[in-house]
Amino acid sequence: MDIKPVEALDLWRGAIVESVRRDGPDLSARQMALLLTVYITKPPHTVRGLADALKVSKPAVTRAVDRLSDYGLVKRKVDETDRRSVLIQRTVRGSVFLREFGELICQAAAECRVPEDAPDPNAPNGSGSGA
Repeated sequence: MDIKPVEALDLWRGAIVESVRRDGPDLSARQMALLLTVYITKPPHTVRGLADALKVSKPAVTRAVDRLSDYGLVKRKVDETDRRSVLIQRTVRGSVFLREFGELICQAAAECRVPEDAPDPNAPNGSGSGA
């Protein structure tokens, strides 16, 4: 699939717009990145490991995990092999949320039709004219 930057942005916009119209959690980019990391990469996941993977601070990961836990999208569990460590785990609700979000992205891809005269987002003032 060969996609131009403006098409990628429209695809992302379409998925995000549909996501915010639904009755579900409105996740920040950091929360979504953390959630995707927990679900797509191999476990186990700890706050320290997620902070390293995302290149953000442990307090930032902790805040994101707090919110995702409040939504029921991840859960914390004490690591049985090292009781000082807490694992961040997947939940059924989180799996359903991401499956549905993936479907939104597929739907947005099918509907992605950037007009020929769409402004170039890289141009000054988004005008595409360079003026």
